[in-house]
Amino acid sequence: MGKCDGRCTLMVICSLQLVAALQRQVFDFLGYQWAPILANFLHIMAVILGMFGTMQFRSRYLIFYAVWLVLWVGWNSFIICFYLEVGHLSQDRDFLMTFNTSLHRSWWMEHGPGCLVTPVLDSRIAPDDHHVITVSGCLLDYQYIEVLSSALQVLLALFGFVYACYVSKVFQDDEDSFDFIGGFDSYGYQPPQKSSHLQLQPLYTAG
Repeated sequence: MGKCDGRCTLMVICSLQLVAALQRQVFDFLGYQWAPILANFLHIMAVILGMFGTMQFRSRYLIFYAVWLVLWVGWNSFIICFYLEVGHLSQDRDFLMTFNTSLHRSWWMEHGPGCLVTPVLDSRIAPDDHHVITVSGCLLDYQYIEVLSSALQVLLALFGFVYACYVSKVFQDDEDSFDFIGGFDSYGYQPPQKSSHLQLQPLYTAG
């Protein structure tokens, strides 16, 4: 019963991760955040692989899923530090999220709760294909929305890592115990043998 509970819990965690990653992928697409888009895609593939390994009792897939979660925690920790401008990270000069291909920022910058966007006309600091805006009145700044989103990913990843290790260990123990008892051979199964009912009788010849 414990094994079933572990599998079911891991499936729930993977489902929550999948929903959160898809939701995040949509907003990153809207904000042209190419680096997070690539990372989200890899994460979605890893979560699907983890779900498949959980359903099919594949411990190797769960180990790969757990290793990916370690990398995923590191990536989200970097995003948290980036938006909080920890150390030398700065949003004003580093366009790491777009691979330095555009000046776009997070979609939540202009569409956050309560945000009022005002375009700045005749601005000389904007390129020809961009416009300058001012954002005011936000109930929660976009940096903190991105930080909360990454923190949720880290929390789910930590739970997923713990349960992936636990379920993988259970699967491996089951495989070892199955090999130890000899698999199907331990049941003394013998294939049916054909028995002949033909009786041989001595042959006498007259001499």
